[in-house]
Amino acid sequence: MKSSPSTATHPLALLAVDGLLSDEERAIRDTVRAAADRELRPHVAGWFEKGEIPARELARTLGELGVLGMHLEGYGCAGTSAVAYGLACMELEAVDSGLRSLVSVQGSLAMYAIWKYGSEEQKQRWLPGMAAGEYIGCFGLTEPDAGSDPGAMRTNAKRDGSDWILNGTKMWITNGSVADVAVVWARTEEGVRGFLVPAGTPGFSAPEITMKLSLRASVTAELVLEDVRLPADAMLPEARGLSGPLGCLNEARFGIVFGALGAARDCLETAISYAKDRTVFARPLASYQLTQQKLADMSVELGKGMLLALHLGRLKDAGELTPEQISVGKLNNVREAIAIARECRTILGANGITLEYPVLRHANNLESVLTYEGTSEVHSLVIGKALTGEQAFR
Repeated sequence: MKSSPSTATHPLALLAVDGLLSDEERAIRDTVRAAADRELRPHVAGWFEKGEIPARELARTLGELGVLGMHLEGYGCAGTSAVAYGLACMELEAVDSGLRSLVSVQGSLAMYAIWKYGSEEQKQRWLPGMAAGEYIGCFGLTEPDAGSDPGAMRTNAKRDGSDWILNGTKMWITNGSVADVAVVWARTEEGVRGFLVPAGTPGFSAPEITMKLSLRASVTAELVLEDVRLPADAMLPEARGLSGPLGCLNEARFGIVFGALGAARDCLETAISYAKDRTVFARPLASYQLTQQKLADMSVELGKGMLLALHLGRLKDAGELTPEQISVGKLNNVREAIAIARECRTILGANGITLEYPVLRHANNLESVLTYEGTSEVHSLVIGKALTGEQAFR
């Protein structure tokens, strides 16, 4: 007599992850998941295929959901825990990395820069509208010849009376062409400083980058500054040197530690469902040992990544998280997420290359996530320096 199959276990249930979350954290996660499934998931494959998103509409939707700058205090922000913010990032990236990128750049880069380093006037001017999704922000640090080495930036700001004149180019800027305000980092005689550049400022333009094979459901642009004149109060007064933009990057990297797992989880859930429904040689694909080996290995890595993310989140909420610990999380979780996405594609076979299923879309997106906010090589060297005390960047 054939035995009846036992009830299937969700990959994250193997390690009882839900029991490590508070009631509030689970409620926030579930709220974001439900909204993302209802408002975003039905459209994301079409956005990816077209390479276009309704950025303004999305910003308002995400603002109403309360995820823009949700981990910041005051100015219309929810002031949630770091873990709750990470869980929201995970649910958004389970739909698409581009959507989580919009939220990360808005909240952890542009808004955080103003919240952390801005004047009270700057905070009042921008943060409430950005939290509501009425204003969109972007973060201009990376340049065509200065990605992993921001200290090599060429964008400069020079004084002209009480004003500043900015010249330079920034590259690969999420939200750039739709942003109402750009946080631009430039070299000055006093070191690197941050400036708020409103859209429409003479000499400032943001041409969109097209023909992408990754993050297609996301706006990516170049920022061009040609003799852009800004008043003195456009400078972020509390940011001096590279510690300013690097502090913002650590905020964004933290969200990626959780977010990448969302993409991996979505791929794994899809592969398990597909393998159970797909019949091969008169048996479910899920019943074969090779398939179960793949699913087991991926579930172990997803669970380990989730435990790591939660541990880092607890450290962050306790004010104890270090940059090298963030590097451990970003390096491991993105690396494992892209491996999971690629392996899931093999389970789906030829169906895995279509937009009917999310796995190759996630894999393509994770190629960008692997690179931005610090490449795997850079994070490896950050960890290496922590372990040896030796600087290997130069």
